[in-house]
Amino acid sequence: MARTAVQLYSLRDIDAPLPDILDLVGETPLEGVEFALRIREDETDVDAVLDALERNDLDVAAAHVGLEDLEERYDEMVDLYGRLGCETLVVPWLDPEHFESEEAVAAAADRLEAVKSALADDGFDLHYHNHDQEFVSLGEAAAMDELLARAEIGFEIDLGWAQAGGVDPAEYVEEYADRISLAHFADADGETMECVELGAGDLDLEAVTEAVARADVEWYIYEHDNPENPRESLENGAETLESLR
Repeated sequence: MARTAVQLYSLRDIDAPLPDILDLVGETPLEGVEFALRIREDETDVDAVLDALERNDLDVAAAHVGLEDLEERYDEMVDLYGRLGCETLVVPWLDPEHFESEEAVAAAADRLEAVKSALADDGFDLHYHNHDQEFVSLGEAAAMDELLARAEIGFEIDLGWAQAGGVDPAEYVEEYADRISLAHFADADGETMECVELGAGDLDLEAVTEAVARADVEWYIYEHDNPENPRESLENGAETLESLR
């Protein structure tokens, strides 16, 4: 059975130390967390985080780490996430300029491939997380397809942002099932392009849940980029994910 987690970026506006936020997650049915960019070894008590994970029986699904951090602070990132027991690192964003042409996509893919190779030697997997800019058409294929053709990396599909990008997220899951072990359950209003609570937007939850189940996706990860009330959003997301499994 798939496991459920929350992307901690969704909870960034809660004014509390990370261990206390993990305690909040521990009060929900969620089984894990995905770390976000706020974690830095110089400002994080790693032992306290590990203690919080253990007392709340939470596992680490993955961590979002910027490509520049992986390129420029590689040893620091590998050491930090190794200590946290996180073996899957996800590049969460590349600017739209990286998807404006085949040449731009090829350059981005080369950078991802270089980092992926280094990480593999150190026991880590690399994935890429989409928003909507990756689905711009480059002629015969979307930029996302071109990126995945050029870079043999994992694909953490954000279902809501894929929907906002104009593609069918369920079909994308089916096409790239062998690359997807992590799926973000996020939702958005197609008219305003604003993030909304899971189930309140245009995402067809029934269709994407059937698709990720057929693909044997390991982690269903809740995310809301801009929740009005992060604590309530956490509870809603956890309950919704639990009902989908």
